[in-house]
Amino acid sequence: MAAIVRISSVCHRGVKPLFYRSSLLTRPLVSQKKEHEHQQPLVLTARLHASPSLYGSGSKAASLHWTGERVVSILLLAMGPMAYYYPVPTIDYSLAAALTLHGHWGIGQVLTDYVHGDTKIKLANTGLFLLSTVTFAGLCYFNYNDVGICKAIALLWSK
Repeated sequence: MAAIVRISSVCHRGVKPLFYRSSLLTRPLVSQKKEHEHQQPLVLTARLHASPSLYGSGSKAASLHWTGERVVSILLLAMGPMAYYYPVPTIDYSLAAALTLHGHWGIGQVLTDYVHGDTKIKLANTGLFLLSTVTFAGLCYFNYNDVGICKAIALLWSK
């Protein structure tokens, strides 16, 4: 976890770093332009948010999304051995969907953390949807025209 420490908090008596206090997240900005000589500089405040709120506060959608991610992760843990012992097309296509969804959500979180700017976010999300679509189509093609994911797992574990 990243720590935000204000230098002035360290310069007081003793060392007492402050983490994520509201005074650290609000900083005054001073405008240099004055209309008249007797006016004080315009002081603006800007709020820096530690994390973006995608779903709004109090929304149930974020909780459901988090629960869905955990359910898919647990299902993937169970599907590996299941694919080895019961290699059927239903599990092949379930694995294709679960792996694609798991990867889509994971890469989406990385993009949320590291891509900033409206245009860049739109391009990254478009690329992510294209990648997820091609991944799912490729896994379905592999299931239909080749040995399938279950047999591939069995072949990997047999060597």
